[in-house]
Amino acid sequence: MKTKAFRAAFPHTLPICVGFLFLGMSYGFLMRSKGFSFVYPMLMSLFIFAGSMEFVTVQLLLSAFRPLYAFFLAFIINARHLFYGISMLEKYKHTGWKKAYLIFGMCDESFTINCTVEPPPEVDKGWFLFFITLLNQIYWVTGATLGAMLGYVIHFDTTGIEFVMTALFVVMFLNQWEENKEHGPALTGLACSVFSLLLLGAETFILPAMALIVLCLSFSKTSAFKIKKGEKNP
Repeated sequence: MKTKAFRAAFPHTLPICVGFLFLGMSYGFLMRSKGFSFVYPMLMSLFIFAGSMEFVTVQLLLSAFRPLYAFFLAFIINARHLFYGISMLEKYKHTGWKKAYLIFGMCDESFTINCTVEPPPEVDKGWFLFFITLLNQIYWVTGATLGAMLGYVIHFDTTGIEFVMTALFVVMFLNQWEENKEHGPALTGLACSVFSLLLLGAETFILPAMALIVLCLSFSKTSAFKIKKGEKNP
């Protein structure tokens, strides 16, 4: 059962592997360039496992000790996971003890795969979701640790390498667009994001955009449900 789930999950994580190894290595190089041992990025990627926050944590470690500021900063940066979590409540049902790790390890990329990909009929859903999440974290921890260790002997400017993740998300979006005939949710997300960006600016648009997307999709599903209910009960 576990072997089948692993074999089914592994191919879906390969694109994530490429992006996480490159971006994780850039994070490891950055930590090493600031004078930190490779142990720091290895443990931070293992226990924090939030790429954006880990990059920000580099400056937090080098600045004055402000725990309250760090808490609110982490909350704002990762607030989008509130919406991820709500949408995955049904998906994570009946996964047993694995549910705790699925919640902890849910990053943007794991959410994208677990939300859109269904395991084969003969594969246990819980183990499939578990291996998707576990493999993605292994890629990130490996990249961060390897980058930090190479940082002892290799020195170069890593500016701009973060664009790897942006390119990865674009590829995922295009792949989902091709696989799904219904483009309403994708267009809703784009429209809400562009509207929030133009209204609020690049610094603060993400959280309002995601809230607006949730409201629009919830309204759309509620309307569709009422229409279907009306058709069944004329």
